[in-house]
Amino acid sequence: MGLTVSVLADRPDLADALWSMPDSWPTFMTRDPIAGMYYTPDVVELFADYVLICQDETGTVVGKAYSIPFHLPDGDALPSDGWDGAIRRGISTRLTGTAPNTVSALEIAVAPQAQGRGLSSTLLLALRDNSRRLGFDELIVPLRPNGKTDINEPMSTYAYRIRADGLPADPWLRVHVRAGGRIADVAPRSMVIPGTLDEWRSWTGLPFDSSGPVEVPGALTPVLCDLVHGTAVYVEPNVWIRHRTAR
Repeated sequence: MGLTVSVLADRPDLADALWSMPDSWPTFMTRDPIAGMYYTPDVVELFADYVLICQDETGTVVGKAYSIPFHLPDGDALPSDGWDGAIRRGISTRLTGTAPNTVSALEIAVAPQAQGRGLSSTLLLALRDNSRRLGFDELIVPLRPNGKTDINEPMSTYAYRIRADGLPADPWLRVHVRAGGRIADVAPRSMVIPGTLDEWRSWTGLPFDSSGPVEVPGALTPVLCDLVHGTAVYVEPNVWIRHRTAR
């Protein structure tokens, strides 16, 4: 499959196709309230140099990759609020005019019809190359290890599970390590998705009719349901990966 990867800043004509590309995210994953700070056409346009679009040989958009630059003070650990924190810091860095010194990936998505062909790896390498092009020494990634199936296993143990060949057990972590990435830490509250019980019912089709942990398909940890107060909250841990750009 002949692929072309472009930077949105160079191909603004592809913006509509970028937004309309189908993906396979569970509905509840698109309801993180912090996402609205970034995922709007006007805001993404501000970071157009950090957004990649992949087309197949027919010109169809089959992949996309978003990233955001922000300022991380020297000596600071990678943020425990992971994905949410990268967006908040990126927006703040932009609004205050502070010089960014790192770039965080936010999403690599492949259209359903193009999955299973190694396109996610292609986009990862393209994001790293783009970070180097923009003058950064490092690309960091609050990675969502979607091979995790036991919602009760702590991310602190799952992230470091390895196979007999020494590579991570998780397929997406494995892609990053093979590409030269290094597991740096766990971001224990990378995404926080609150909602009313009616909202969670509409997002998942589940009853949410008793207080306590609820297993939701596609979730990495239980969703915590509070019947008395009529709310439920999902707190997702991610895994920080560091990629040197070899600038």
